[in-house]
Amino acid sequence: MKILLLIIQLVVALTLTSLILLQNSKGGLQTQIGGADFYRTKRGAEKIVFSLTVFFSVAFFSSRS
Repeated sequence: MKILLLIIQLVVALTLTSLILLQNSKGGLQTQIGGADFYRTKRGAEKIVFSLTVFFSVAFFSSRS
């Protein structure tokens, strides 16, 4: 049982890492400091990747014991 949980956590960790690397890097602190004067909403695939990242990060941190 413990081996199965470790395998699941490994799969979740690898998926989370992949989703983070897929995200667009044109956001975050640089746009806040650089003075971007518009608010851009996430649409389409970007929104799906963001939602999956949130889901898998919650799954990863809740699976730790």
